[in-house]
Amino acid sequence: MYENEIKNIISNYTPISLNEMDNVSLMKRVDTKFLIGKNQLSQILESIRDEYFILEINKNRLMNYKSLYFDSDDKIFYNNHHNKRARRTKVRIRKYVESNILFLEVKQKDIKGNTVKNRIKIDDFETVLSENSNSFIKKITSKNHTLNPSLWNSFRRITLVNKKAKERVTIDINLSYSINIKEKYFDDLVIIELKQERYNRNSPIVETLKTKGFFPYSISKYCIGMINLYDNLKQNRFKEKLIKINKISASSWNS
Repeated sequence: MYENEIKNIISNYTPISLNEMDNVSLMKRVDTKFLIGKNQLSQILESIRDEYFILEINKNRLMNYKSLYFDSDDKIFYNNHHNKRARRTKVRIRKYVESNILFLEVKQKDIKGNTVKNRIKIDDFETVLSENSNSFIKKITSKNHTLNPSLWNSFRRITLVNKKAKERVTIDINLSYSINIKEKYFDDLVIIELKQERYNRNSPIVETLKTKGFFPYSISKYCIGMINLYDNLKQNRFKEKLIKINKISASSWNS
């Protein structure tokens, strides 16, 4: 029912193709995230409909994504994020299901808060990284990490493109995580991510969220999954975020 309502709303958006999105690829950018409950998404999508195009691939507007993250045995990438290191790295293989395209992606955050993403196409998920993949990671990070799969992640995504400014908005729903036999689902959580060359508070999505009481909130999909599926990780600095996520889920159930 929830997804049907969302699909009905986004069917009224003007579509944009993958090729037309090339000028807003924003591989170097500032990312700004917001957390909301699923019960608030319909109203927000209605409010910004005239301001954004929507990505459409093979007549699909609500896309499926699947990712496999990698980390060291001592979880250096997770711990750097937990410990608030300014320079942070994430390594993942991501499958864009509707396009049937996979990339090995290395995302890095610099001391100014900019996110830089480098990626190469690969044929399939690699649970053991190939020589070519390891070489690419070493080239980008300048470090020789020994990496293994740490987390599977799936979600559905709406991608919006501002009609007047160089910005994209991704809206992720139905997040799920797994590793080995453990699983965790966040059916009531929505993560909205604004991608810009520099943060602009006058963005239509920012203004709309502000009027509804939502403000930027630093969160990592990777870290959300890790703290829910691993028992032996440091997570004291993420306790507040867990409380907020649980509160959003509870409010969605009660609405």
